[in-house]
Amino acid sequence: MSENIMLPHPHKIIDIIPETEDVYTFRVETSAKVKHGQFFQVSIPKIGEAPISVSCMGENWVELTIRKVGKLTNEIFNLKPGDKIFMRGPYGNSFPIEEFKGKHLVVIAGGTGVAPVRSFLKYFYENPDEIKSLHFIAGFRDEKNILFREDLKKFKTKFNTIYTLDRDKIEGFEVGLVTEHIKKIPFNTFEDYNVVIVGPHVMMHFAALECLKNGVAEEKIWVSFERRMSCGVGKCGHCKINEVYVCLEGPVFNYTKAKNLLD
Repeated sequence: MSENIMLPHPHKIIDIIPETEDVYTFRVETSAKVKHGQFFQVSIPKIGEAPISVSCMGENWVELTIRKVGKLTNEIFNLKPGDKIFMRGPYGNSFPIEEFKGKHLVVIAGGTGVAPVRSFLKYFYENPDEIKSLHFIAGFRDEKNILFREDLKKFKTKFNTIYTLDRDKIEGFEVGLVTEHIKKIPFNTFEDYNVVIVGPHVMMHFAALECLKNGVAEEKIWVSFERRMSCGVGKCGHCKINEVYVCLEGPVFNYTKAKNLLD
C-alpha cells in the first residue's frame, strides 16, 4: 500500500530559538532530504496547518522560523523542546543552487523573507569558493523585528552586506526600504550573476522593478513566495494563481514567470 502523502507525522522539537518577541525558530528532528527553498506543512491536530519555509538544515534536522500570527502559531509557541510537532513534506521546488555556483549572486530579502534564503546563505558562507561574490540586502521594519542577528554579523565578514531598517537608525544599519539600496549594487561590473528576491509580494514586485531599472535582465531574477498554501500537492487549488499551482511549480519562480503571479 502506498504511503498517504497528506498524512502528517510527529517530529521531536530539539531546540527553540527566540528571534524576536513574536518570531521563533524551531529546530526539529527529521530524516527528510531537504533542498534550499522548500517548505513543510506544519500542524497541530485539531488546531490547524500552515506552510513554513525551511530556514536552515543539517544532518537529521531542519529549522523552521515561525511568526506568531493566529490560533495555530499560538499553540506552536506553547510547545517546548522535547515536545512533538506534526509535519508533512518537504514540498515545492528549490533555488537553483547549481546555477548560482561560479557566478556573482545578489540576494534581496525583507522581513521574514530572510528565512527562506538563510539556508543557502549559510551554505555559501561555509563554501565561499563556490561563488564569485555575494551581495546581500536585508531589510526589517524596525530594530525589534531584526531576525538572525548572529548570522547577520557572520555574513558581514564574507559577503557585501547592506542591512536596513524602515525607520530606526542604529549602528550597522541603513535607513529606508530595501528598494532604495538596490542602486548601490554594481550590476554593471558583473560578468554573470543571479538575483534572488524574497519578501512580501509588494516588496518583491517593486524590488524586481528596481533591478530591471538598474539593467538586470528578467531571466536573471528569482523570487519565492507561499500563497495560501493548503494541501501542498496540487489537489485543493487553494494556491492556484491563473493556471499555476504555486505549491507544485513553486514556491521558487524565475521572474519571467513570476511577474504574472505577483498580484
